Amino acid sequence: MKPQRLLLSIVTAGAIATSGLVSPPFSTVATAFSADEQTSINVYQQASPSVVTIRVGRGAGSGSIISADGLVLTNDHVVSSARNGRVEVLTSTGQTYTGDVIATDRRNDLALVRLRTSDRLPALPIASRDGIQVGQRVYAIGSPFGLSGTFTTGILSRIADNGDLQTDAAINPGNSGGPLLNSNGELIGVNKAILSPNRGGNIGIGFATSATVAQDFIAANRSRTVAQGTDRTPAPSPGRSGSTSPPPRLGVEVNAGLVIQSVERGSPAAQIGLRAGDRLVGVNGTRLQRIEQLLAFLNTRPDSAVFTISRGRRVANVRVNF
Repeated sequence: MKPQRLLLSIVTAGAIATSGLVSPPFSTVATAFSADEQTSINVYQQASPSVVTIRVGRGAGSGSIISADGLVLTNDHVVSSARNGRVEVLTSTGQTYTGDVIATDRRNDLALVRLRTSDRLPALPIASRDGIQVGQRVYAIGSPFGLSGTFTTGILSRIADNGDLQTDAAINPGNSGGPLLNSNGELIGVNKAILSPNRGGNIGIGFATSATVAQDFIAANRSRTVAQGTDRTPAPSPGRSGSTSPPPRLGVEVNAGLVIQSVERGSPAAQIGLRAGDRLVGVNGTRLQRIEQLLAFLNTRPDSAVFTISRGRRVANVRVNF
């Protein structure tokens, strides 16, 4: 979606003469910010140079530079459609680099991109495993709807059983792959999904892969080279002869009416916050009426899907990465 074009009007006020003196147009008194405001300003100024926009075809997401030699952490779903594993990366200063996807983790929706550059880049520090607590102030930076460098704040609302972080900081399409930060400007999570109304807007429920999971992924893959390629295994075509890989599991038990009875701990459904009582209404824009339809879709072995879920009187579309 192209961002709406905004028409900005600039009004210039003339100087006002009083007793022969011309008043300055702006106050010369230094502006004093509250402690919370100053913290937000510090976090943005410290972290934003390390946040990038990742372009793949007509789509775009976000990412974080995590080492000075040009290693970028993002979501698997941001780069999954990259031709030959190649993406375009735009920094906050407007510099553009070519990046190569060197590793992916579909289950946790993580990917590493190595930039083709010898430049030394500003790297974002990653928080320690002990510094993630429900109730702490958090900050998100990304490119929602193509608006790069957008900064939002909130709290860490919940930590799921699998370690995923839930936040009420505003996260929208384009924030995917960008950092969730603590008040020290350290990365505590990688933003990846929202529970949203039909139009995809934020309602205060966003999800991020925890830094504790990201650290293990980075440690296992940071030395990989472009020549080694990624660890992505292409999903087989539906019905391909000789295929032995099982179809993906959503991780829910449903009744005949497709109402969720239970959610498996650590499953894709648990990662995006589905719970007992939710009803599966549709998948990828197709209405679900029978369990057989759901099973038939999963048997096509999709990499991801957008499920339409009803919860009470609300309906939302949520992306699931298998």
